[in-house]
Amino acid sequence: MIVFEGRGILLDVEGTTSSISFVYDVLFTYAKAQIGEFLAAHRHDIRVMDLAAAVTTSAGTPLTAAAVAADSTRGALAAIDLMNRDVKDTALKELQGLIWRSGFESGLLVAHVYDDVPPALGAWADSGLDVRIYSSGSIEAQKLFFGHTAAGDLTPHLRGHYDTTTGPKREPASYTRIAADMELEPRQILFVSDVGAELDAARTAGLATGWALRPGNRDAGGVLEHEPVSSFAEIVV
Repeated sequence: MIVFEGRGILLDVEGTTSSISFVYDVLFTYAKAQIGEFLAAHRHDIRVMDLAAAVTTSAGTPLTAAAVAADSTRGALAAIDLMNRDVKDTALKELQGLIWRSGFESGLLVAHVYDDVPPALGAWADSGLDVRIYSSGSIEAQKLFFGHTAAGDLTPHLRGHYDTTTGPKREPASYTRIAADMELEPRQILFVSDVGAELDAARTAGLATGWALRPGNRDAGGVLEHEPVSSFAEIVV
């Protein structure tokens, strides 16, 4: 149990609010299946082609935006390669968010959240806590995710979102930036994640931390000790 007397809560997504299996087996599978068709359909969209070109560079097979527009298959293969290797690439995450939009809005995708998440988010928000999300998934994807969960639209409980454009999740400076943006002292923020290196970085930046113990999670790793929680109901505010 964590007794938290601060003013802000920062949450990871995968392995914390939602299962790892949903992210990999549902969201990633959908993106892989759609990426080729999506790039072909958007070959005249400069933003999409620039993102796809950046993805090919990250995959080690650099192409210009014009080259991807002429041969979208190569861009799709580069994106799938990064997804298979679980590379936290900002351009890839933006592309995934654009692809998932159609799936969520059509109802083909419905986000999984653990049963304790919706009531906790509601109670925290109602109590005046500033609740935000920090995920390697793009801000676009985060908003879609929490706007289309099996428990309904949870976005009214959230005041903000952060992704890798703020900085890598395993670097203390990222959490310092987030605290400044939330206009809170780091010690006033509780960060909950299933990844030890992320929790270590947050603790180094001065945040309080909670280690999410969810079914199917891997060993957290990391160096520092963090208070374990198997349910958000164990966080007392």
